[in-house]
Amino acid sequence: MHIKSIILEGFKSYAQRTEINGFDPLFNAITGLNGSGKSNILDSICFLLGISNLSQVRAANLQDLVYKNGQAGITKATVSITFDNANKSQSPLGFETHDEITVTRQVPLFSSCLYFLFVGRVMFLNYINNVPN
Repeated sequence: MHIKSIILEGFKSYAQRTEINGFDPLFNAITGLNGSGKSNILDSICFLLGISNLSQVRAANLQDLVYKNGQAGITKATVSITFDNANKSQSPLGFETHDEITVTRQVPLFSSCLYFLFVGRVMFLNYINNVPN
């Protein structure tokens, strides 16, 4: 399984909906000018995968992940990653029939509620952490 696309909206330096695709299954490089958001792409992957130590994504609190802390009218940070699940031998249990798996993590600016959308179903982190392998 590998990343097929990433969609960022309101996440750190990405105010507008931004889709990044064209990932190679084996090797990828993110290049660009200083300040163009390269590190924030990597931070978005860590955020989506459930990182709990926010200092590792250069944030003091969850609201720091929202574009300009909401000053530009952005009220939530959203990261969606679509994984290519074509290789069924590597599919997560219960998802063998899906060719793609999309996971979304969202943090509203004015709430401590943090949730995931996993293939369209809302799930909270404590539930995901307790899912049997």
